[in-house]
Amino acid sequence: MTTWVRTYYEDEDLWLYFEADDEGWAARHIEVQGKDSRPVTAASLEEVLRLRDHADLAAMGRYERQYGVLAEVVLDGWQDQPQAAEISAEEFERLWVGARRVLGAPG
Repeated sequence: MTTWVRTYYEDEDLWLYFEADDEGWAARHIEVQGKDSRPVTAASLEEVLRLRDHADLAAMGRYERQYGVLAEVVLDGWQDQPQAAEISAEEFERLWVGARRVLGAPG
């Protein structure tokens, strides 16, 4: 069962949002930082695997500079993190679309 969760790292003023697959691995990952809620990461496992299997290191580097690095974690114990909560699929999708729009914009 897919789940969507959020946690907060106060030291970095960073909200982390995860879409976890049936086994608890991060399938998509968003990081939003600061008072202005600036997206810094919006990475997808599906996209990373496609690049790994069908592109070169330069393409992977461009992806990571644009969308950040996907957290390669199993989300065990997320409930114990600061301000952790399960969120709806709709909330995650809204954040995902907004983060991708910002990070995908030409610099």
